[in-house]
Amino acid sequence: MREPISRDSASPRELAEATMRLDRALEQLEAAYAAKVLTATGSPDDLAFAALQSDRARLAAELDSVRAREAELEAAAAAASQALGRAATEVRAALGEGEDASTPEGEGLNEEAA
Repeated sequence: MREPISRDSASPRELAEATMRLDRALEQLEAAYAAKVLTATGSPDDLAFAALQSDRARLAAELDSVRAREAELEAAAAAASQALGRAATEVRAALGEGEDASTPEGEGLNEEAA
């Protein structure tokens, strides 16, 4: 079982993940309850419906999980893109500074040869 999360110590991401886990658990509980009620009182069609409801709850939970992962990956890609942009700017600046500080072509070679 996971450690309890308090609002004071949890990040917004942790709270969102905990909320999604709770939603998935509630959906699964509702589907299981519906299946039990239909099993006790229902016909074969009702049982098939309960199985479909259970599958729907499971698939909804998986979809929520995949969407959360997608959001994490998009955030990581955006951060990586920004870091790459900053690095490229720094490299361009360093190359530009190196050109400004160098001597004109050939001038330094003649002095060393003399």
